[in-house]
Parts: sequence; structure tokens; C-alpha cells
Amino acid sequence: MYKKEKILSCINREGKGLEIGPSVNPIAPKCEGYDVEIIDHLPKEKLVEKYTAHGNLKAKDINKIEEVDYVWQGQSYVELIGKIKYYDWIIASHLIEHTTDLINFINDCDELLKENGVLSLVVPDKRCCFDCYRPITGISQILDSHFNHNKIHTAGTVAEYFLNIVAKHGLIAWTAFQGGEVNLLHSEKDAVNGIDQVLRNNQYLDVHAWVFTPTSFRLIMNDLFLLGYIKLREISFFPTVGSEFFIILGRTGEGPGIDRLELLQKIDAEVSIKYSQGFLKKVSAKYSQRLIHYYNLFNRLVKKG
Repeated sequence: MYKKEKILSCINREGKGLEIGPSVNPIAPKCEGYDVEIIDHLPKEKLVEKYTAHGNLKAKDINKIEEVDYVWQGQSYVELIGKIKYYDWIIASHLIEHTTDLINFINDCDELLKENGVLSLVVPDKRCCFDCYRPITGISQILDSHFNHNKIHTAGTVAEYFLNIVAKHGLIAWTAFQGGEVNLLHSEKDAVNGIDQVLRNNQYLDVHAWVFTPTSFRLIMNDLFLLGYIKLREISFFPTVGSEFFIILGRTGEGPGIDRLELLQKIDAEVSIKYSQGFLKKVSAKYSQRLIHYYNLFNRLVKKG
């Protein structure tokens, strides 16, 4: 199953949809016949200016930018759109990790969705992107951000981000067995400046606040449901391909179908797997193939789970 098929697997294609922050990579574009509305942080003309100025995108990519129906400026999605229980589906790709209050984000989407609506998420796997040396986000951080009504990322989050994100072989996202040199992307001075911007200017800095492996995310979603903080639950899950995994949530979801202890053990296994082609080159071809076999077996088991 291809990426787009996974994201759309539980979506009613005849229904009304909302895509949040698609920018140059819409999953369900209007030009393909989807009845979809768009939330983004800038209107279309400003997005075109922004990504044209980057200089690393082709014209065909810039032309994918959709007309923006709602320009988000920090308010709740219900306040922005003025509707409740209106959409059959919502798509958010590589967005949830940027949210300042993850619980509010989930609940904002829930307010917009019909009773049988779905929220389809694409989430970066920390093992295969610039977050790979950052610690996995625990539920305490997510609860605390919610209790504190965070509107910007904390100074501590900003410091951890600037001090620890890396590139591998010049890439900020990679496949499981990508080799190459690893380099830090920022200096201690960048961290100090980031902290200062938050503490002195109360400034929002666009960083990854939350860092997940596939199972750590599944566990947190299920725990938040069981603790009563969200009403959406896992309907479907697809393990990591490339640098991202896929999960669909809804009020009709039944959760991961795995008990907490087994989920914790899976998280431990995920972070223990050697995600480095360079490591594999240091062992014999025989053992390299065996490691790849066990890696593939593990992914199949996760998928079954």
C-alpha cells in the first residue's frame, strides 16, 4: 500500500474534508475532486512567495499549493471556521509534532468532526529524522503543556531542539539503513538565542515539541483516551516507511488492541534497533542480512499489533 493509500484508507472520499497545513504537499487536493477545505498559516499568495524564496522547489511543486480557506492565527479551529461536527475527515501531515498543546489539537479536530469522522495523521519517526538523538516525549510533558495552556513552545523545548537535532549524510530525514556522517545542525549559541527569544519576547519558534517512535505515539494516544483527555482513539495504524508512520483516529476507534506492558516493551525494542547502515557495514555480510531479516520481522509484528 502506497503512502497516500494509507492516509486515505479510512476516509469517505465523497464526504466533506479538511486538510491542515498542506502547503506544497496536499494529500487530498481539490484538483483531484476532493471536497476539501484548507487551513494554513498564510494565504495562498503568501505561501507561494515563501516557498519560491526558498529556491529549492520546482515550479510544479509550488503549483500544488491550494487556495487557503482559513488562515490560522493561533485561535481554536472552531473559532476560526465557525462550524462544529461538520467534517467527515481531517488530514494533518507532519503537523502534530509542532503543536504547543497536543491535547487541544486533538480535541479541536474532534469538535470539527462528525460522530463517525476520522483524523488521519502522518507523524515523523524520531529514529529516522533530525530528532534521532532527542528523548522520546512522555505523557507528563503533554499533560503539563495542556494544564499550562501553552501557546508557545517552552524555553526548555527550544533548548533541547537546538542542542540535539542532526543531519545524516546531509539529510534531515532518512530511511532506516541510511549511512553517512552525522552532524549537529545548531550551536550552543543558537540554543541561547532561542531561549532568549522565548523568555524575553514570548516568541513562538517553529520547532518539533514532541518526539515519537510509532509505538510511543500509539501508547500516548491510548493513555490520553483512557485518562479522559481525548475522545478519539486509534482506528488504524501503519508502521514506519521511510521516515514517517501513519495513524487514523476516530470516536469509533477501539485502540491499539495491545496492553500497556506490551506497548512499553515494543517501545524499548524500537529504540534498541540499530538504525544505521554504517553499523551494518562493520559486521559480516552474513550478520548484516540476519539483522535486516530481524528488522523486517519486527516491523511485520508491529503491523500485526
